[in-house]
Amino acid sequence: MTAEITLFVNPTAGRGRGAHAAQPAASALRAAGFSVRTVLGADAGDALARLRTAVREGTGAVIAVGGDGVVSLALQALAGTRVPLGVVAAGTGNDFARALGLPVREPARAGRLAAGALKEGRIREVDLGRLAGAPGRAEAWYGTVLCSGFDSRVNDRGNRMRLPAGRFKYDLAILAELASFRPFPYRITLDDGPVIETEATLVAVGNSSSYGGGMRICADAVPDDGLFDVVIVGDCSRTTLLKVFPQVYKGTHLGHPKVGVHRAAKVTLEAAGITAYADGEPLGALPVTARCVPGALRLLV
Repeated sequence: MTAEITLFVNPTAGRGRGAHAAQPAASALRAAGFSVRTVLGADAGDALARLRTAVREGTGAVIAVGGDGVVSLALQALAGTRVPLGVVAAGTGNDFARALGLPVREPARAGRLAAGALKEGRIREVDLGRLAGAPGRAEAWYGTVLCSGFDSRVNDRGNRMRLPAGRFKYDLAILAELASFRPFPYRITLDDGPVIETEATLVAVGNSSSYGGGMRICADAVPDDGLFDVVIVGDCSRTTLLKVFPQVYKGTHLGHPKVGVHRAAKVTLEAAGITAYADGEPLGALPVTARCVPGALRLLV
């Protein structure tokens, strides 16, 4: 294994925590005897192009410093390769790190963990979701949850709002979406089974358990079992949704009669006017097909 490690940094993650987290992580890796090369980018596309070049030229590992967004970018370069990923979680949500039991907002500890894992060969092979949408849309990988429906409509509205800043913007977006709330007509195909036509509040396809900074929408999902957990929240009323939604943080919503859980290796979602998000990033309008790819990522643990 080469002694050079690539530090893939989003300096703006977590309102600047990414930039502050890079230094102690790099120091921990250098103290363990590794040389460290840092990869940044002018924007997401530039950063991904630079990371792909680093992987192609040869690196012992990639350590993603930031939140789920920078991890998602790293997946696009590392999926299906032998280069392992370490995570220094310094973003706002950090759902990928939480689900895999990695340190959150402890950059020095995360750096030491990555260095130790490299030296001792502590690598866990985990599944990833492989996404294909409408013809002409580029395929993509994801590690946490693909979401659509009420939650993606909230994201759409929040992303359009310039003010207020921060989490409060999304609280306002939730209230606005509740005011016009209605279930959506879906066509859902699990593996090669028959099309399920149903009215649903949201549909989430989980490779791991949580999204949105700890919302355990797919609470029982296991990231190395070769299957997605598909959570379908049915045709709730506003009152029922308000009761069920807070339970998502503990995962207890899965016991509600309006919530169904299925397991499948391939899922196709179709619904008019609904945007799909994965790892918190917008993918574009449905339809989308997700395939679970076993062992697609080598993770430092």
